[in-house]
Amino acid sequence: MPVRIQPEPFDAGAELMALTSGRADIGASVTFVGQVRDLSGGEKLHTMTLEHYPAMAQAELERIEAEARTRFEVQDIEIIHRFGDLTPGDPIVLVIATSASRQPAFDAANFIMDFLKTNAPFWKKEHGEDSSHWVEARKSDDAATEKWQRR
Repeated sequence: MPVRIQPEPFDAGAELMALTSGRADIGASVTFVGQVRDLSGGEKLHTMTLEHYPAMAQAELERIEAEARTRFEVQDIEIIHRFGDLTPGDPIVLVIATSASRQPAFDAANFIMDFLKTNAPFWKKEHGEDSSHWVEARKSDDAATEKWQRR
């Protein structure tokens, strides 16, 4: 399954090994792991809650993955996104893109992350020492997806 949404942590190294083991057609593997930071807006973060609508999130991640396969000459793609309560240092998302050469793998991984940040139906609530708040969409994330629409 190239797309998984789960509450459990993942082992990026084990996932990469499972995806590439025995494959002689892969010349490049790009792995991105997003993690929970300990600071947000200058405030110390204790936990982050990631919520999602399961059917919508699965469908959107599958759509993004399929579009990346169409746009870039990749051999394989894997996406894992977590949900639930996470603490600083916990992994949130894993994207692996493999290809015969490096550029398509880098492009596919960047494309996936840009669209995942803007289009996937996940909601983040950050819990600090004194307050909790829902994370708003950032203009910089929207700008990142716009560059792909011009290509």
